[in-house]
Formats: sequence, C-alpha cells, structure tokens
Amino acid sequence: MHGVHGRRRAGTGETFWQFRPFAAGEAANRIDWRRSAKDDERFYVREREWEAAHTVFIWIDRSASMWFASQLALQPKIDRALVLGLAAADVLVRGGERAGLLGLTPAFAVRHIVERLAEVLLAQESAAAYVPEELPARMCLPLGAQAILIGDFLAEPALIATTLEAIAARGARGHLIMIADPVEESFPFTGNTEFVDVDTPARLRVGQAETFRQDYIRRLAAHREAIAAAARARGWSFVVHRTDRPATEALLALRFHLDANQGFTPHEQRGVVR
Repeated sequence: MHGVHGRRRAGTGETFWQFRPFAAGEAANRIDWRRSAKDDERFYVREREWEAAHTVFIWIDRSASMWFASQLALQPKIDRALVLGLAAADVLVRGGERAGLLGLTPAFAVRHIVERLAEVLLAQESAAAYVPEELPARMCLPLGAQAILIGDFLAEPALIATTLEAIAARGARGHLIMIADPVEESFPFTGNTEFVDVDTPARLRVGQAETFRQDYIRRLAAHREAIAAAARARGWSFVVHRTDRPATEALLALRFHLDANQGFTPHEQRGVVR
C-alpha cells in the first residue's frame, strides 16, 4: 500500500489511534459517547493517527561513464538508470506519494509525472553551462523524506560516504541502486588491451590483461563493500543491478526497500524496537 501512511502519533487521518480524556474548551461533538458511557467520571475523545504521504527525491547519474555499453548489455547504463528513475517516480505517484528530482524540482503528486520530470532533465542538459556530476549535490533532506540515488558509483567510496552523510544529516532515509555493465563485473579482457577513462584523459595499456582479472575483481568487491557499509551506517539500502538483467528486477527490489519500513522515521523505528 502506498499513499498516506500512519506516523504513530495523533493527528489528521482516518485510522483510530487512541482514546484520551476530553479537555475543557474542546467542541462537544468530539466526545465519543459510547466510550464515555463506560466511565462515570470523565468523557473521552477518539483520536486518529496522523497520516501523511511520503516524499521521495530521485537522482540519476548522467556522467560520462554511464554511457558505456558492452555487447553483453541490453542497453547503456544511462538508459537503464533513466528508465528506473522515471518508472520509480511513476509507481510512487500512482500510489499516492510525492516524487521529485533531487536538487532540481520539488516533490510532485501530479499525473504525467514521467513527462514532467523528463522535461526538467532535458532542459537541464540543454543548458550551456550544464556539466554532469558523478555524485549528487550535498544537500540535506528533511527528516521523513527519502532519496533514491541511481548511478554506477565509480567515484571514491570516501566521497560517496560524505555525500550520503550530507543528504542524511537530518535523518532522511535513502536507497542506492548501482548500475553495472556485465563486462565491468566479469573482466573478460585478454591479451594486449588499452583501457580508457571516459571521465579523464587517462589511459592504461597492458599486456596479458587476463592476469589482472583476479586483482580487479577483488578491488571491485572491496569498492562495493565500502559503499554498502556507508549506506548501512545510515540505514540506507544498497543493491547492484546489471544491465543484462530486466529492469523490473531492480524496480521490484527498490519497491521492497521502500515498503520495508514505510511510515516510520528513524527515530520512530528506534522507539518501536525498544
């Protein structure tokens, strides 16, 4: 269930929360006469639980490395990231939530959210001064908001951890989806190979590239574990999605994480655990 969610406190909503004693000065029509009839000394008011829709901000990595696509992939990383980001916004808004682009728009709860966000992305890319960044801006989201960050996250783990810390400074929760081309995981290269960094002029020429495979795989695993640890430290989720797999797998995983603790801020979750 999407849409409004219980906040585990009294407020505006449709769900019964608790009875409390009637206070002088309140309107008499708030009294629950059936409950009050059981007590000869006081009247009672039926309180409802405060309900509110979630606010989710989405960021999509559009840096140079996201345009990579091997012959094993179904589509470039950038295409998959855009599909997932816009599909997530559509699913959220259809369920009664609000969705927006991190640092670009407020959160909307409008029809045609996909077209609305796509127009904003296109307008930004058309701007002469636009330079795509590997990581989102270090802006602090309010408590209760959520962030969905989609990219290949090939930046230094320390920079990624600093970015997450800034976004979650007030307790905002979030979800990381790392997009990976299958070649980036399997390292199928052999013989004389030249590797080119698409973000810088750097190049690396090696002979017998296959001898680097095990070291590369270990470093990739360490890189991902460092990012996952930074996410876990803030109560965020982290998943890896390969572009040779259907996009629905990543969207379903994201939906699971969004629903896992819906309706609770981190402070309220700790209270429930106790």
